[in-house]
Amino acid sequence: MSTAGHTPSTSPGPSASRASIADVARLAGVAPITVSRVANGSDSVRPDTRQRVQAAMDKLGYAPNNAARALRSGSFGAIGLVAHRLARTGESRTVEGVVEAARAQGYTVSLVDVTAPTSDEVTAAARRLSHQAIDGLIIIRAETTTPAILALPPRLPVVVSDSSLLGRHAAVSSDQVAGTRAAVQHLLDLGHPTVHHLAGPADSSPAVVRQETWRDTLRAAGRPVPAPWQGDWTLQSGYEAGARVAADPEVTAVFCANDEMAAGLMRSLHEQDVAVPGEVSVVGFDDIPVAEYLWPPLTTVHQDFGRIGAELVTMVLDRVRGEREQPPHHVEVPTRFVVRASTAPYTPRTPAPRH
Repeated sequence: MSTAGHTPSTSPGPSASRASIADVARLAGVAPITVSRVANGSDSVRPDTRQRVQAAMDKLGYAPNNAARALRSGSFGAIGLVAHRLARTGESRTVEGVVEAARAQGYTVSLVDVTAPTSDEVTAAARRLSHQAIDGLIIIRAETTTPAILALPPRLPVVVSDSSLLGRHAAVSSDQVAGTRAAVQHLLDLGHPTVHHLAGPADSSPAVVRQETWRDTLRAAGRPVPAPWQGDWTLQSGYEAGARVAADPEVTAVFCANDEMAAGLMRSLHEQDVAVPGEVSVVGFDDIPVAEYLWPPLTTVHQDFGRIGAELVTMVLDRVRGEREQPPHHVEVPTRFVVRASTAPYTPRTPAPRH
């Protein structure tokens, strides 16, 4: 809401302890019932009205009615969770880990799935959750968020996972570097001259780390670095990459940025009579449940999503309870390399006959 040409009043407004729904309604120029709907997270309020009411809440230091319960118990018993693209394996399994860990601590989870990981979207989601009376906030992979302009509610305990906010807030992440290095080195140790890479989306921080580590590992070994193929985490993108792999007899080893793309790739190679691992070795990342049931079972990097979720909950509740102070610290959850049957020693491929 624009304030151009407005002279602020010098009279003191309601204090944070005395601010009421009526005060917020008056400042925002809405009915008290609208304030109540915003505080309760109702979707029936227009976005511009919601923004005006939330700004008034912030200015007055207003807390929703269930603040009285928090004063009695010391807690709202709720954690806010901002996520992006829940269809992705990492996000969905991390959310599952957060919910399970929060339940074990007697907390509920309020989830907002943002449509794009921008500063404006994450800020709006965080403010919306904070006005629903939460004790702390977890942000999962807001990859394109700019820390300098992200406006989070003051004094709200915030923990992040694998995002550009790492370093600005307490964080939990998976050891992407060690996992990727183990995958690439495994293929090199099998004698492959180099390792090709099917990368994840360019707007994903884990995908970027995996691609950079793949490149660094090849360079450190003195091996050629082929141009990566760009995927989007999906089975389809892996399947489509299979045509390129099948057509190029120089490709004998592929490190895929996740298991879904690896599964799509293997299906495509099978259909084109390219043997895995006899002609092309394939490695994935994540170790999703289906990985060991593919044929051949997929060699991959295991991520402990349950532990990541549990660490996020522990970290945010430590801050809620005042048990851990700044500066923000970082917990890195180890990955584990799992060798199955989709990789084998290097064997030169025979070029496909031309018709």
